[in-house]
Amino acid sequence: MVDLLSRHLYSSPRVYLRELLQNAVDAITAADGVPGTVRIETLGGGGLRVHDDGIGLTEEEVHRLLATIGRSSKRDELGFARHDFLGQFGIGLLSGFLVADEIEVVTRSARADAPEAAVRWTGYADGRYRVEPGEREAPGTTVTLRPRPGSAELLDPEIVAELARTYGSLLPVELTVDGAPVTGEGPPWRAAHADPARRRRALDAYCRDLFGFEPFDVIDLDVPEAGLTGVAFVLPQPVSPTARGAHRVYLKRMLLAENVEGLLPEWAFFVRCVVDAGELRPTASREALYEDELLESARQALGERLRQWLVRLSETDPARLRGFLRLHQLGVKAMALHDDDMLRIVHRWLEFETSAGPMTLAEFRRRHSDARFVTSVEEFRRLSAVAGAQGVGLVNGGYVHDTEIIERLAAIDPDAALRPLDPAELTTHFGVLDPAAELALRPFLAAAQRAVERLGCEVVIRDFDPASLPALYLTSRAAQHRAELTEAREMADDLWSDVLGALNGAVAADRPQLVLNHRNPLARRATALTEEGLIELAVQGLYGQALLYGQHPLRPADTAALNRSFLGLLEWAMHGDSSGEGK
Repeated sequence: MVDLLSRHLYSSPRVYLRELLQNAVDAITAADGVPGTVRIETLGGGGLRVHDDGIGLTEEEVHRLLATIGRSSKRDELGFARHDFLGQFGIGLLSGFLVADEIEVVTRSARADAPEAAVRWTGYADGRYRVEPGEREAPGTTVTLRPRPGSAELLDPEIVAELARTYGSLLPVELTVDGAPVTGEGPPWRAAHADPARRRRALDAYCRDLFGFEPFDVIDLDVPEAGLTGVAFVLPQPVSPTARGAHRVYLKRMLLAENVEGLLPEWAFFVRCVVDAGELRPTASREALYEDELLESARQALGERLRQWLVRLSETDPARLRGFLRLHQLGVKAMALHDDDMLRIVHRWLEFETSAGPMTLAEFRRRHSDARFVTSVEEFRRLSAVAGAQGVGLVNGGYVHDTEIIERLAAIDPDAALRPLDPAELTTHFGVLDPAAELALRPFLAAAQRAVERLGCEVVIRDFDPASLPALYLTSRAAQHRAELTEAREMADDLWSDVLGALNGAVAADRPQLVLNHRNPLARRATALTEEGLIELAVQGLYGQALLYGQHPLRPADTAALNRSFLGLLEWAMHGDSSGEGK
């Protein structure tokens, strides 16, 4: 059991000093009214002593409590079932076996009904122990560690001083290492300052020393039911939303760990916190927080504090809010998925990619009363220029959370809602040819339709901007669904092919369109061709170019048609040049 608990419960042997400090502070807490001092003394040869003026133990308590794993002197036997003790497991002393094969405890009880004699308890890593009379003039306890071979470095004076500062600098008792004071004035966020500006400068300096960055802002944290106070430092640079936020957590002003996860909601990855909590429970190793209802309640309350900070920023300092959103928009978007106030902030202040350039949704909606959105980045890049040229405002909803946010706008304002764009709708915004021109092009359209019939496409001629675009491939949602069913049916066995065939028959007959742009000189020259073979090559070439421009996936039939048109047109061009034709 000693081996299991001392070597496998803790992740690092460095925690041995934290556990010794914990026991010392709890002993002082139990002895109400004592001065409250803990002295750490490094010894020659690598030894270490920790002295406290706490309540101490009697010989009977030493036998019953130090010799039995899991018996808590502070909670069970002495009757101090108090929440202000740091330790709750009665096994902290065993952490000393991480660095030592022998632990000596000399203690003298301060209880009025206890014998005045001091007691020495010596425990060994193999499970043996002995109890004998000790020497100590005043009540309290001294714990002595003698390092095992290979562990002397962890009891070196410089390492001990560093560990004492790390774990105990905020403790409410006087702590010294070899006479040098370690504890200061308490948590920096509770320190008194002449004005808010000086307090902010002090907390900025604290953040630089602790985390190594200048915070974008500092947010005060307070969760009374968890006895929690602290500060959240907003990161000044973007951070991946998948990064796990690691926070510095103190329990009753003793450092629990420097990389505690789960303190904040997952969306709050843009802050690093330093908090002190009086009511949250640690795990047995005291290196993480115990997941219970109180921690969940505290997590929600801390998330609410961050949300309130953002709302206040939007009302008092819009320019600073924009700067924050440029850095940490993903976290705010994640909040907006379930919080209407955050959704209003996103709608009003966060810029989205649109066909008119970066713009907030509120501003874009004012400029485009019938604005639309698409759900993928590829589709936006394919259609934004064409849609914008026709006066159709388009928003890119393809980035993380964007589509969900756009769809939620109706929850705060029905007039702010955007409709999804079906690409086939764009043809309704294109100009149509005059009847005479359309009549003259019927022979060409018939030949062009035959050229792409086996590709499942319909050819139409329209007049639209930009004029530099010779052809555009548009497919509706229904046509995409039908194409996917057809492809799946071709790959399935007979049974599933019949099932998919029935589904395919239920889908409305809607075909993708190859829209030739009559404003484009190349497309207009193609419509003037009369030789059917050349029309086939030209139309298939425009078909392939439209697929590539739109970043549509190429089926084997599409690739074959593209290759055939390229080689055919190349052969025709070379043949025409050699015969003096094709000029």
